[in-house]
Amino acid sequence: MRESKSFISGCKGLRLSADEKAFFADERPWGFILFGRNIGEPQQIADLVAELRHSIGDDAAPVLIDQEGGRVQRIRPPIVPAYPNGAALGAAYQANAEKGLRAAWLHGRLIALDLMRFGINVDCLPVLDVPLEGGSDVIGNRAYGRDAQTVIAVARAVSDGLKAGGVLPVIKHMPGHGRAFVDSHHKLPVVDAPLDLLAETDFKPFVAMKDEAMAMSAHMVFTAIDPERPATTSAKVVNDIIRGHIGFKGLLMSDDVSMNALEGDMTTRARNIVEAGLDLVLHCHGIMEEMTAVSAVVPPLAGESLVRAELARAAFRPAEAADEAALRDEFTSLFAVA
Repeated sequence: MRESKSFISGCKGLRLSADEKAFFADERPWGFILFGRNIGEPQQIADLVAELRHSIGDDAAPVLIDQEGGRVQRIRPPIVPAYPNGAALGAAYQANAEKGLRAAWLHGRLIALDLMRFGINVDCLPVLDVPLEGGSDVIGNRAYGRDAQTVIAVARAVSDGLKAGGVLPVIKHMPGHGRAFVDSHHKLPVVDAPLDLLAETDFKPFVAMKDEAMAMSAHMVFTAIDPERPATTSAKVVNDIIRGHIGFKGLLMSDDVSMNALEGDMTTRARNIVEAGLDLVLHCHGIMEEMTAVSAVVPPLAGESLVRAELARAAFRPAEAADEAALRDEFTSLFAVA
């Protein structure tokens, strides 16, 4: 099998075009990501996932999605059930810790059941951000709570549920997006909090879950660490905080390179991400000109990045046996009672 390049790619529609098939065959992204524009009906989703993998000749290639529940749920009813947002899970945990943790585990397990039917094997979940009161709604009710302990407990349960279902989680947004006062899809958030406060709050959930296989970066400037560059393009944040203080040794991907928090054209953005020490550039929009620009500057996976990518692939496990109807009934009852 030919080597993969250091990027994850989206695609434009419900099926691959001839140009997309040729591009993926030539450029060989490490994996793919799906969005709402790629979702039609159940068989179409499964067919698209199979097409993506066939295009690079890898029937186990990682296929990612953001399937959190709440407002960030790419596959929606009637294809799959609507799931609660992170804040609702956190509230259930705070009302009754035991039942809340069980509900959080079931949340991950049931989402995994849904995704595996289509061949989707990676979920960009859980959200480990600890939002600051009055901050941007870009995280908002996606977060499990406003304290690190709640976030850690619920996130760990959701992650364990996903893995029990054969789906690998991607923890996000490292080293913490909770202090953003603007939406990084549109502007660059700048955080002026001192390092000791960040370590005591924002970084804590990531330290607690540092042994997960994959993580996604935050497009945010932390002035106490690197006042010039957002975490996604900052070698100092990557080396000193993510690899250093947090101790994350897994596969580190960027948040979407297309987001307006990043400066420069697509080539500049992708190059800056690679030079900062991230393992993978994530490009989501399926725009061929942008995909080509990213692929032109990202290298083939090699060295420590290749090792981390191989370890992430090795972390996949078969789904555990499950009585789906019983799990769904339990989730409904627990969530209502907790």
